[in-house]
Amino acid sequence: MHESDAEDKWEVQLRKGCLELAILAALWEGRSYGLEILRRLERDSDLIVSEGTVYPLLSRLKALGLVRSEWVTSDAGHPRKYYALTVAGKQRAAEMARTWARFSSSMGALLAPLAKGK
Repeated sequence: MHESDAEDKWEVQLRKGCLELAILAALWEGRSYGLEILRRLERDSDLIVSEGTVYPLLSRLKALGLVRSEWVTSDAGHPRKYYALTVAGKQRAAEMARTWARFSSSMGALLAPLAKGK
């Protein structure tokens, strides 16, 4: 395995590990349909993911009781499935955000000398 391949694989795993938190965060302010969630992830982060990744994760979050969904009809086209956080989902998102803040802060401190090149 080349060094760049290992680096790419590591970055993919890092992004996958953050995806659940990112989706919960994307739903924090209110309900959204799948394509809106994808666009939000692309716009507000470096996470570019496919529908084939997001929809199974939304289904899993729904099965865990963290997300609810509903079909909404539209005058302008086909019905859309909207997703929203449940109370448990909001609690889980807040817990994950606190964990992320602690983790990223400690990693930032550990990595600070690397950024300075020392």
